[in-house]
Order: sequence, then structure tokens, then C-alpha cells
Amino acid sequence: MSSPLNVPEPVARVAALMSAYPFPWALCGGWAVDSWLGRVTREHADVDIAVFESDRRALLEHLAEWNLIAHDEDEPQAIEPWTGRPLVLPAHLHAREPGLENAALVRQWVTPPYTQAKDGRDFEFIVNPGAGAEWVFSGDPRIALPVAVCVRESSWGLPALAPEAIAFYKATAYFGHPKLWARPHDVSDFEALVPLLDGDRRAWLRHSIATLHPEHPWLPNL
Repeated sequence: MSSPLNVPEPVARVAALMSAYPFPWALCGGWAVDSWLGRVTREHADVDIAVFESDRRALLEHLAEWNLIAHDEDEPQAIEPWTGRPLVLPAHLHAREPGLENAALVRQWVTPPYTQAKDGRDFEFIVNPGAGAEWVFSGDPRIALPVAVCVRESSWGLPALAPEAIAFYKATAYFGHPKLWARPHDVSDFEALVPLLDGDRRAWLRHSIATLHPEHPWLPNL
């Protein structure tokens, strides 16, 4: 990973935090979209970082003293600090830096009325199945990419989830949900990423979306 230059402060903080982390990780979500485009396209509520469940203990050690709350299928409404228990995927960790004030803020983030500090210091770690040769998407072994392909260095010098992988999540993560499907920022992110894809990557995205949702309305755009 090269040293990031002229990147937004929240992304620079990710680079500093993860520089000594010895296992695979990738910027994901909206900031990853911007990292591929090389510019800030919209406001971001937090910073998303993809990690692997197989590295759970190492992540906990790396984030020692941080304020962490884990949500997974076993404890979807958890409010107590995460101390390293195994996670049932899909799962994510809400995280803020050490300190009692940040402990209170991360708890506010995960309990009604779900207020965030909106200071750019909220991190969300998206926990994925254990890193092997391939990254399996949506728990479906037919939809996968080699980790070396789907985690690449972006224009900001940080490892980021590949554009086709981000676009897949944008298209499928909440498909059919009455409130969360086709949120405006997901639509705009998808539309911004598709022109970045060459023929092979666009074909992978089209095939992967169609495997889960053959009637997906975004398929004609691919």
C-alpha cells in the first residue's frame, strides 16, 4: 500500500489506523466509491471497512481499547461492548476511538433514536466470511472473486473493494426491501461505478446480479 496523498481526512484516518493491521482489509461503501472516482461525491455518515471473520481475534487486538459493538444474526440488537465473541455472519462492528465520550457516542449510534455524532469519526467494520483464495458474496459460492482481484489499491493509495464488487452490493444488499431498496445514494453510486468497468468485470457483475435476481431492473444498464 502506498502512502495516501491529498485524501479526505476520514480516509486518511483509516490509512493510519489500518497501516499496521497484518491481515487483508479494504475500504468499502461510499468512501470506496469516491476512492475509485478520485473525488468526494457526497456526504458520508461513517467510514466502512471490510475485514474477515477468520481474523476476528487479530482485529480485536488491533483495536484494543476501542469502543466496539457487534451486530450479527445471534445478537442483532446488541448494545454491550464486543469482546471478541464469534460472529454469525452477516455481521458488522460499530466502532469509535478509545474514551468514555466515544463509548457513549457509539452506544447512541446503535440504540434508538440512532443518533450519530456526524463528525466523520464513526467506523463500521463489515465482517465477511473467512479470507481464503476467494471472497464469497452473499453466502452464495457461485458468486465469488479472488481476494487479489476484489481488493485492489485505489487512486487514493488504500486497498479498496473493487468497483464491480461494490456495485454488486449496491444492487443486491437490500433488493426488495420496502424502505431500503434503491436508496438514492445507492443508485448514484451504482451509476458512477459502472462506467469504470471493462467488459470482463461488467460481465461478472451482470451475471452475479442475475444469479440472485434474474428480473433485477438494473440489469439492462449492464
